[in-house]
Amino acid sequence: MSMTNSGAPRAYRQLIAGEWVDAEGGRTFDDINPYTGQSFATIPASSPADMQRAIDAAHQAFPAWAAMGARARQALFLNAATILERRADEIVPLMAQENGATAPYARFQIQWAAGLLRQAAGYPYLPGGEIVQSDTPGVFAMAVRKPLGVVAGISPWNGAIALGFRTIVAPLACGNTVVLKPSEEAPMCAGILMGEILHEAGFPPGVVNVVTHAPGDIASVADPLFESPKVRAYNFTGSSATGAKLAARAGSKLKRIALELGGYNPMLVLKDADLEYAVDTAIFGAFFHQGQICMNTRKILVHRSLYESFLERFTSRAQALQAGDPSKPDTKLGPLINEQAVAKVRHGIEQAVARGARVMTGGTWRGRCFDPTVLVDVPADTPIHCEEVFGPVVLIEAFDDEQEAVQAANATDYGLTASIMTSDVWRGITLGGQIQAGMVNVNGPTMGGEPQIPFGGVKDSGWARFGRWAIEMFTDLNLVTVSQNKRQYPL
Repeated sequence: MSMTNSGAPRAYRQLIAGEWVDAEGGRTFDDINPYTGQSFATIPASSPADMQRAIDAAHQAFPAWAAMGARARQALFLNAATILERRADEIVPLMAQENGATAPYARFQIQWAAGLLRQAAGYPYLPGGEIVQSDTPGVFAMAVRKPLGVVAGISPWNGAIALGFRTIVAPLACGNTVVLKPSEEAPMCAGILMGEILHEAGFPPGVVNVVTHAPGDIASVADPLFESPKVRAYNFTGSSATGAKLAARAGSKLKRIALELGGYNPMLVLKDADLEYAVDTAIFGAFFHQGQICMNTRKILVHRSLYESFLERFTSRAQALQAGDPSKPDTKLGPLINEQAVAKVRHGIEQAVARGARVMTGGTWRGRCFDPTVLVDVPADTPIHCEEVFGPVVLIEAFDDEQEAVQAANATDYGLTASIMTSDVWRGITLGGQIQAGMVNVNGPTMGGEPQIPFGGVKDSGWARFGRWAIEMFTDLNLVTVSQNKRQYPL
């Protein structure tokens, strides 16, 4: 909940046990506008004690929430969707201020998250069971699904609204309570805002808790999430490097973790592709949200017969895109999230150029606004050739043989999504089956995603699936048997 003083940054509180509270000791940190570099809000800088209070509140709320009827839970999710849509005009400028999201991206996320909430409204009815045949006469056996308990959600900054809700909605719908720790780069949109909406929708105290932390404090604040036996599972969306560390830590406590991680997503443009449509699709896939989405197109593989024409058209389109103030309605691209992000993109480009790559356009920046960048002739041993760079940078390569293109597409440790552009849909489906990715889009962008689909990747892009498939992750399968007769025992 925010408190507004004229001329001063808005002050937010965090949600613990159904109450809006300050951090221990009243500590705060500044939430920085990535375009202006100025503080637009102050956020609670929590301590491990704050996190433990949230865990305890979620643990205490769990039995009643798990026992709540499906219809009652469903109504709460539908209420939340309505509230989110009602607040859309308020939320759009907040997303521009906090994480540099342009209006189209912000409104897309709101629409997507509202759809997710309505999809999840049906999930309470889905965790069912089945009758299992027993070889013991008179024994009736049932396999039933039950909620886990407290689930920790760790949400990212880049798709703050959409991915923030995705982090907690499936666990909640399955009857779990949650403690949400949003990224320090978007603590309001990726956390506090969710708490406001679900609190207003009527979710009981302690069912949803939101704990924020200052930059640099994540290790100590997150410690209770991994050390407390009350936390049964984790849902993390973020970088592959961080995901690997969290998976190791969760594994050391024998706790399950869902991981949706980074991507190095290829697009294949076959020789029979519609050239103009392929360029349109590639521009959107590569540069939407300044290339700061895990599904952005990172490498475009074009059949040699189309390569020069595609490169010319794509480069011209990229040159026309200008990054600027995301609060202005006409802005197509906003800033990168912070100075570290700018430096990482610069370093990746400089490494490639030093090894022989050519910059067809871009490679320039103003403040945190980075111009769309197109690279060709990038050597295979250059990190940017197969590693995720979270920015508006795309590589374009020619291929002669489709199997060569498939090999190039798979030459990365990631495996999130891929795109194949072709007039022969069945050929696209066939090649798609050879690409190591959790999702393959024929004649669509690598950015394709809807709330109800089994979203997720393979290899270093993580495991687990969202949509209704997440139910398996956030419930336990329990066996219940009933003996109709007195059983005979050998002892």
